[in-house]
Amino acid sequence: MSPRDHIEIDGVRLYLAKPLGDSPPWVGREEVLAQLIAAWSRIDDDDVPLHPRLLGRPGVGKTTLATAAAARLGLPVYALQATMDTRPEDLLVSPVLAPDGGVRYMASPLVTAMIRGGAAVLDEGNRMSEKSWASLAPLLDHRRYVESTVAGIRIDASPEFRFVTTMNEDASTYEVPEYVHSRLMPQIHLDFPEEDEERAILQAQVPFADGEVLAYVLTFLRRAHEADLHYTVRDGLNVLRYAMKVLDRGEAGSAEEAVVAALALAVPAEELEALELL
Repeated sequence: MSPRDHIEIDGVRLYLAKPLGDSPPWVGREEVLAQLIAAWSRIDDDDVPLHPRLLGRPGVGKTTLATAAAARLGLPVYALQATMDTRPEDLLVSPVLAPDGGVRYMASPLVTAMIRGGAAVLDEGNRMSEKSWASLAPLLDHRRYVESTVAGIRIDASPEFRFVTTMNEDASTYEVPEYVHSRLMPQIHLDFPEEDEERAILQAQVPFADGEVLAYVLTFLRRAHEADLHYTVRDGLNVLRYAMKVLDRGEAGSAEEAVVAALALAVPAEELEALELL
């Protein structure tokens, strides 16, 4: 293992996580990108970046927005998925069995971002319990550190460290404690993209898409948005990719048939009928 893969803090060796690779491009909606970059900016040596939360339905691009903002600032991105089972040590430092039979301390992606000076993206933070949020409280105010009881060390964040959490708008989540809520500001809301932005996103991520197939998928998404159904551009991308595979394999005689075949595997028949797509 390369020396760059670990660091020693107060005599404890921490093995670091790897950053994410390339992420999808951010298309349109420059105003929310500007809001996140502004929240992460520092205007004075005594200033500290804010720790915003990105709110919106699943699939509207919250994680893509965070990685795009980090890319604009030249920061490596470290992502961590929060769940109801996430423990403080999962967020900070976890002990694992080393090849020699001893204990190796593994820094989480979040702690690695603190050390390396990267951007930490905590996905679906409102699925996490108060106990886990409490372990991040000193990181999310002027103190900017965490304490690992597992490794027995305090870890200070680099001045370049940035933090953001995404939060889905659904019922299967915890209520975020007030003392944490006040640390996660500002709130940046993402909604469905406009039609031209949605088209640009689909074209950017599926550049080989047939124009007619793309048009039918856009029709599905716009009608779903108008009917206040939960389908997002992520669903559109999956439908588009599958429809193109069906068309390429000769299993559909037209673009419309290919899209209908893809939608039949993703959308209940009654919703397709309500959207007049059957």
